[in-house]
Amino acid sequence: MRAIKEAKKFIKQDPTDPSAEILSKLLSCLKAEMDFPISDIYKLDFDLFNLAMQILDEWRLERYYAGKARIFNLNLPMHEMHLSQ
Repeated sequence: MRAIKEAKKFIKQDPTDPSAEILSKLLSCLKAEMDFPISDIYKLDFDLFNLAMQILDEWRLERYYAGKARIFNLNLPMHEMHLSQ
């Protein structure tokens, strides 16, 4: 979540900056699970491009662990049924 916090800080400094708008749109699209034009990331300078990549990495990792948690939650009732018998 470090990259996301860093991006939010950058966006707050000047929300009208074109790079801030791109990062803001990226964060919004990821949160809403909407499509994002990946070519927009190439409009960012090198450091902000890397920040966008870190955001995607953190988002992917969070989704992986959230998916794992859902799998464990689905298996929990089955496990509880076996324990009660």
